[in-house]
Amino acid sequence: INPDAETLAEIATLAVRFVRTLGITPRVGMLSFSNFGSANHGASRKVARAVSLVRAVEPDLEIDGEMQADTAVNRHILTNTYSFSRLTEPANVLIFPDLGSANASTKLLAELGGADLVGPVLLGMSRPFHVLSRDSSVEQVLNLIALASVDAQSRFPQV
Repeated sequence: INPDAETLAEIATLAVRFVRTLGITPRVGMLSFSNFGSANHGASRKVARAVSLVRAVEPDLEIDGEMQADTAVNRHILTNTYSFSRLTEPANVLIFPDLGSANASTKLLAELGGADLVGPVLLGMSRPFHVLSRDSSVEQVLNLIALASVDAQSRFPQV
């Protein structure tokens, strides 16, 4: 629910690995309520530490943070206000600092922004395992089946 920096780094690493199996080059925004140290708080320092941990393992990965959600996805903010960011384009992978932030954001995107939600996609399990919400639409079920199939084929190509 409220992961420490090491767990956030592991979440980011697992998400990057999964996104790559989908044929997408990941650009990771590690989200917070502050931008690049603008608020000296334990919660923002935790996210910044997670970024450092991931960079130590994957120095060529486009990952940055801690940053606010609009900074992560808005090209104008990234290039004009934070031109030092390591993201060359807006983030296509968002890592939230805690479950509450992630859940609230995805529900708002679906309800107000019309986003199509897929998942949750559970990562780090020994076998592909994914969850459907009770109120999933047919399209959401099919999208999750497609993701689960890619996940299974990338792990067990001989099957």
